[in-house]
Amino acid sequence: MTAPPDAADALRAFGLTYPGAHLKSPWPGHADLAVRDKTFAYLSVAGDPFSLSCKLPFTGPGARELPFVQPAGYGLGKSGWVTASWPDDVVDAMALFRSWIDESYRAQAPKTLAALAPPAP
Repeated sequence: MTAPPDAADALRAFGLTYPGAHLKSPWPGHADLAVRDKTFAYLSVAGDPFSLSCKLPFTGPGARELPFVQPAGYGLGKSGWVTASWPDDVVDAMALFRSWIDESYRAQAPKTLAALAPPAP
């Protein structure tokens, strides 16, 4: 099964609902999620295969056991970042990915902003 064509855009829109969240485009072809200019999710853009990278300080060890997840590249995996492709066997992948974006936001956001975030999904 492939990702719905709007999956990355829907997750990006979800991430932008968090306090202080904004888009960050450090390189061409990127529309990543950041808070106070600190990235909390790297998402694929239209035309590229689905990919999501998040910092998962709590659920990362379990996430890395999943067949569609690997440590993030560029040395980020050593800091708790994972990269996921679209899973074939997860009933509600969007809910899983929303929870990862939430965890990553809370890990990267200043405590004052994280305290304003809605309850975790």
